[in-house]
Amino acid sequence: MSEQKPVQIFSNLNDNVGVNVVKSPVKLTILEMLRDRDMEFEEIVTNTGKSKSTVSVHLKGLRENGIISYRVHPVDNRKKIFYLNSKYIGSVNITEPKEIEETQSDYLIENIIDDDAEFSTLLFHTLKAMLIQEGVNIDPILQSTGNSIGKSIYGKLYDDDLDVFMENIAGFWQAKGLGRITYKIGQIIKITTYDCFECRLLPRTGKPACFLDTGIFEGLFTEFFNLPVSVIETQCYTMGDEKCVFEIEPQHIKKY
Repeated sequence: MSEQKPVQIFSNLNDNVGVNVVKSPVKLTILEMLRDRDMEFEEIVTNTGKSKSTVSVHLKGLRENGIISYRVHPVDNRKKIFYLNSKYIGSVNITEPKEIEETQSDYLIENIIDDDAEFSTLLFHTLKAMLIQEGVNIDPILQSTGNSIGKSIYGKLYDDDLDVFMENIAGFWQAKGLGRITYKIGQIIKITTYDCFECRLLPRTGKPACFLDTGIFEGLFTEFFNLPVSVIETQCYTMGDEKCVFEIEPQHIKKY
């Protein structure tokens, strides 16, 4: 028996529709593919392994809900190219919930309250741990939130010297109790955070968890380079590491 896919949640661009929750396994498979890239109908049929009629029905349902749309192929107007017409918010993994250590009172008292952590850290940590426990994934929202924060604080941290800019970020991180930062500048900027406020006390899941941090760095360096940047977390406390490492690389725009 195959593992049940997490339910996915999308916000529609049409304000009248609001939020769409997708549970159908076939629809979820289609949306997972379209989150990576736009696809032609025949590609979707091939990759789902379903019949054309089945795929057509599901695509029609997704279009009617405003989650996807399509455009006519620029070379062959008989073909349609499907794409996401909504923003992926997150997912809910519907399994039997079980209490994890990181949400229990003794753990919180020992690691946060007795450690004199700020109350905001207690709130943020408990919220994230509870979401993990309940199988709720809001990582896209956290990253988007972080992006907005990064752009908001950019003006206060900016310096046209990249080294000074990095020192300003490190100073801000420490002053706000977010952790301690070291960095290495090259073609790819590598930022290492210790005692990370976002994930240090979260359960070990084997996956990176610092989507708020990722978004903040994304916002800061997008503004600094005036280019889109790729931010990838390669190490994390939730992966069993004793630090979090982010690799930041400007994405140069191709000119045709």
